[in-house]
Amino acid sequence: MSMETQDRKASLDVLLRTLKLPTFARQYEEWAGTAIREGWTFGQYLHNLAEAEVQERHRRRLDRFLDESNLPREKTLATLDKTRLSAKVQRQLAVLLTGAFVRDGRNALAFGLPGRGKTHLFCAIGHELVRQGQRVYFTPAYALVQRLLAAKRDLRLEREVETLDRYDVIILDDIGYVQQTRDEMDVLFTLLAERYERRSVMITSNLVFSAWDRIFKDPMTTAAAIDRVVHNAVIVEMVGETNRAPMADETPAKRSGRDAPTPPQGAAT
Repeated sequence: MSMETQDRKASLDVLLRTLKLPTFARQYEEWAGTAIREGWTFGQYLHNLAEAEVQERHRRRLDRFLDESNLPREKTLATLDKTRLSAKVQRQLAVLLTGAFVRDGRNALAFGLPGRGKTHLFCAIGHELVRQGQRVYFTPAYALVQRLLAAKRDLRLEREVETLDRYDVIILDDIGYVQQTRDEMDVLFTLLAERYERRSVMITSNLVFSAWDRIFKDPMTTAAAIDRVVHNAVIVEMVGETNRAPMADETPAKRSGRDAPTPPQGAAT
């Protein structure tokens, strides 16, 4: 290779990286050899390189979305035991996997006793939504509330809510464990109200709606929160045997408020 050719190659490499075309930079020489052997026209050569660049960008984008999603890597559709799902839940799963509810800004809620697979089901859907190019964020509800409380203390709650608004879907796991102070209720309600009919929320809970006053304390706030979350939402009722090891017996008092709920009027089932 002559000095002039080496200089031209080095210059081209710099130009391609400046234009943020790393796949071009890595593959143009190899594909040039293929083009000569296969008799490609220059247009075919350029088209195939451009297509490879787009595909690589798409793959990197999805990898980035998965990394930021915080989704448990093992809770995927492939590892979900669909035979444990009722026929109705399997039909709902098929609908949710299309991602139409996200595009429409609707919510999805999964209710049931512990160990019925609520978290795995919604995480599996989350993984598929990421593969469709949606930005998903999975978090235990209590952890998100603590994050919002810290932002409120630092006078940056609005900015934090805007940051979370980047996500097409937020999966709030185990919302029933958020039942402490009014400040917790306020920041959670702020987030739900901000996303209402714009961005989707997926919520898992052991608590029926009638017991959500444990979370939001005030009856009017509870009613307003339920109205915003449930409006036109998909309600998934997880029933059957637990997927976990048998739990210790519970008294009726401990079980009260954790049966599968009757969907309120206006909810999509």
